[in-house]
Amino acid sequence: MTTSQPPALLIAGHGTRDDAGAEAFRDFVRELGRRTPELPVAGGFIELSPPPLGDAVTELVERGVRRFAAVPLMLVSAGHAKGDIPAALAREKERHPGISYSYGRPLGPHPALLTVLERRLDEALGATARTPFDRADVTVLLVGRGSTDPDANAEVHKAARLLWEGRGYAGVETAFVSLAAPDVPSGLDRCVRLGARRIVVLPYFLFTGILPDRVRLQTEGWAAAHPEIEVRSAEVIGPEPELLDLVMERYREAVAGDLRMNCDSCVYRIALPGFEDKVGMPQQPHFHPDDDDHHHDGHHHGHAHSHVH
Repeated sequence: MTTSQPPALLIAGHGTRDDAGAEAFRDFVRELGRRTPELPVAGGFIELSPPPLGDAVTELVERGVRRFAAVPLMLVSAGHAKGDIPAALAREKERHPGISYSYGRPLGPHPALLTVLERRLDEALGATARTPFDRADVTVLLVGRGSTDPDANAEVHKAARLLWEGRGYAGVETAFVSLAAPDVPSGLDRCVRLGARRIVVLPYFLFTGILPDRVRLQTEGWAAAHPEIEVRSAEVIGPEPELLDLVMERYREAVAGDLRMNCDSCVYRIALPGFEDKVGMPQQPHFHPDDDDHHHDGHHHGHAHSHVH
C-alpha cells in the first residue's frame, strides 16, 4: 500500500523592483524548502521580479508534481490575491494538462504576525518602552501598501485595531504609502492632532523594498520638519520563524480545504493579549442591551453564537 504524495507548495509573491526585496523572497522560499525536505517547494512573482510564477510551476512539474497548493505571500487580499494569482494559476493549468491545485488565503492579520509587529515596535523603542506605563505614551502609525480595493485597505485597519487591543499603546493609527489616503505625512499629522508626542512608524510589509524605503524617507522628512515630536521608524516583518510557520499553516488549510473565516483573530480560539481567559469559553445565546427584543414574554430572541472550530 503506497501513500500518495502530499501536494507541493507554491509561494506566490507580489514582485518588486528592489533587488534586496526580491532576494529576500527567494531566500524565504529556499528556507521553506530546507525546513520541509519531504515537500517540493517553489516560489515565483506575479510581476517585476524573476522568477515569474509560471517558471515556478514549471519547476514543480519537472520534479514530477501533479498537485500543489498555492499560498499568496501577501498580507492583505487585494488585486493580486483576488485576481492576478487565480488568473495565473488558471493559465498554468492550461499550459500543464493534468495538474490540479488548491489556493490558500493571504497571511494577515494573524496573531503570529501581530507578535512580530509588537517585537519590531519594542526594537524601535529600545530601552524607552520597558513598561506598560511607557507604552501608554506611544502612538503607532501602521503603514500599509495601499490599494484601490477598499476591502484591502480595511484589512490594514483591522490589523491596526488588533495590534492596539490589549498591548497598552496610546493608539494605533493607519496610513498608506500609495493609492490610498491618508499618506504617511497626513497620518503623522493625524497622530499629532490626536495628542501624540511619541510616534513609531511601523511598516506593514513582509520584506524590504522600494515602498518600505519610501515609508522611512517620508517619515524622516516629516520628523525633520517637526523636531518637537519624537518619531522613530520600525523595521519590516522579515523572514521570522512566525512567518515560516504561518505559511505552512496556510498550506495545510489549503490542502485540507479548511479555509476559515475570521478564526485567526477569534478571541474564543486564540489567546489575544488581555483576553486570554476567553479561549474555549462555552457560548450561549445572549442579548444586546440596546436591542428592543420584548423578551419579557420569557422567550429569548438573542443571537446564538457558535464558536466550534
